[in-house]
Amino acid sequence: METTMIYRPRRTMLYVPTHVERYMEKARSLDADSLVFDLQESVPPQLKETARETLRKELSRSTDYQHSELVVRINPLESEWGALDLEAISDLEIDAILLPHIESKQQLLDAIETIDKSRNNKIDIMVNIESPLGVLHAEEICAASNRLVAVVMGTTDLANELKINQTPDRLGLLTSLSLVILAARAYKKCIIDGPHFDLKSVEACEFSCRQARDLGYDGKAVVHPVQLDYTNDAFTPKQADIARAKAIIDAIEQANKEGRNVAVIDDRLIEPSLREWAERVISLYNTVKAIGQNELLGAVR
Repeated sequence: METTMIYRPRRTMLYVPTHVERYMEKARSLDADSLVFDLQESVPPQLKETARETLRKELSRSTDYQHSELVVRINPLESEWGALDLEAISDLEIDAILLPHIESKQQLLDAIETIDKSRNNKIDIMVNIESPLGVLHAEEICAASNRLVAVVMGTTDLANELKINQTPDRLGLLTSLSLVILAARAYKKCIIDGPHFDLKSVEACEFSCRQARDLGYDGKAVVHPVQLDYTNDAFTPKQADIARAKAIIDAIEQANKEGRNVAVIDDRLIEPSLREWAERVISLYNTVKAIGQNELLGAVR
């Protein structure tokens, strides 16, 4: 059995307010697959400049945040802060820029053009989809550019604009969540669910994580470190998943050797397309396992 797929985990994307230095410092020791240094929603208007200065100070000092992908969410480019944000991060070593409130293909393309003018190197782009118009235009947004690597849902703003009651089962959001994941998967984009804001209800957050996972989401945005452990766990394949994935690959390979294109496991027909699922599960598990071993070795040293 061989697997060649390389899969970058984004089980957890932790929003880190950048106007508070201790939050950025604490993030260096947190087990988040992605850290989103936020210049936008979590920063009060009067502290935007402080946030930019703190971000520059911390990332210029060191970009050592263990295995975490480093993302900066800027303010909308049409706002009074957007251009200043781009100027502040133009030379920082980060992995991606997250654009809030994207609602159309042209808005995304214009933003990418503006970003490219501010930097010497091309950088990965992520977008927040957080409005009814964004959901309806999700297909054209996901198709707009190969530079787009991930879509992050803004479910709170979306719920507000939809004028729905936010219930534990998130019934009012399911149509939007499904439409966006269809668009993301059609164009091979990573897709991240929006955050859960009730920090006291672990059960409700865990349900939200499992629901997003079962809908097909790659991970979930996180607003507090206390949510990291069980959110990471929800999106990490279990031993039973790995055993089934390996069995699927072995069965398909054996079937191919025997001149068949399909296999049978426990009286269930296994089609070749399931191999992609199996390889993705194994790749994710192996990557997460390697991250854990490397960090354990670092702690011992």
